[in-house]
Amino acid sequence: MIPLHELLFFVLAALVLVISPGPNMIYLISKSITQGKKSGMISLAGVVCGFMFHIIMVSFGLTAVLLAVPVAYTVLKTLGTVYLLYLAYQAVKPKSKNIFEVDKNSPHDGVKKLFTVGFLTSALNPKVAVFYLSFFPQFIKPEYGSVLMQSFELGIVQVFVSFSVNFIIVLTAAKVAAFFADNPFWVKAQKWFMAGVLTYLAVKMALSRAK
Repeated sequence: MIPLHELLFFVLAALVLVISPGPNMIYLISKSITQGKKSGMISLAGVVCGFMFHIIMVSFGLTAVLLAVPVAYTVLKTLGTVYLLYLAYQAVKPKSKNIFEVDKNSPHDGVKKLFTVGFLTSALNPKVAVFYLSFFPQFIKPEYGSVLMQSFELGIVQVFVSFSVNFIIVLTAAKVAAFFADNPFWVKAQKWFMAGVLTYLAVKMALSRAK
């Protein structure tokens, strides 16, 4: 089992990444605002299933790679650090889009399409794959037990965090969109706060030691 203090830091990383704008969040917000909370929930179910797909694939892959190729840890750490810095830049780059601005005239989708698109949006989202591949090795250590079980443990935690945050987003998307529309200052504040936390996580990852 992974120690609690390390799991708590992983929760922070998972939380920051799930609230950073990406395809999953944009899709959920769009459907929640244009088609209502029920459609948002169906879309969220598809997104969560996409997460599970990534967890299964990455867990077995990391188990093989980390045990066979020790240098893989350094490669994945570098990948994760660069990706976090990229997300930080994306958050504050000039003319970055407000994700709560959606086209309210978009066509309504049925249950099957909502779930399928939600699943594909998550399963084909490189942000999710990079997160698992770059973050999981930072918390997995042979002395904690089975590498595979540690991967699943981290995966379950990440899914719980992502589901909880996205569930709240689905329920409040319309109200949050209206708030940001009326208070543009907080849009900018949110972006710089996000960039600051992402940069901190990138530095911490860069300074972490190989196992």
